[in-house]
Amino acid sequence: MIVTDDGGMADLQRFAVALRRTIGETNRLVHDFAATEGLHPTDVHALALVLDHPDTATPGLLREHLGLSSGAVTACLDRLEKAGHIQRSRAADDRRVVRIRYAPGARALARTHFMPLAEAAGRARDRFSKDELAVVLRYLDALNEELGASRAARH
Repeated sequence: MIVTDDGGMADLQRFAVALRRTIGETNRLVHDFAATEGLHPTDVHALALVLDHPDTATPGLLREHLGLSSGAVTACLDRLEKAGHIQRSRAADDRRVVRIRYAPGARALARTHFMPLAEAAGRARDRFSKDELAVVLRYLDALNEELGASRAARH
């Protein structure tokens, strides 16, 4: 740990370690879900994008978000569809556009597997006030914006 007169770098180091631990614990759940379902961890990240996207996801969106080739996205979607997690359909207004949706019942399976994460998040959330949580959420949103901009600048 780096120690400075004002503790700023030490706090930054502690924060970085805490973030890495959180990412590591989350990745363990992702890898376990992937192994249980016969998927790749990248497939689980694709599922998360399908879940979190405000509209229906498309292969192009997955390609861009995951940094995969078209062929790799197709293989990912084939695995997810075969495992019963997603459904693909053509857009009614443009048959070239493929829409990806969670398959009925697939959310319940994912919820069950990731329930320990939801429960831990709930217990941790209960330790903070509404105002403190608003600051944490604002920070995470800002961090994600910065990371997204950094990724965009590299490509």
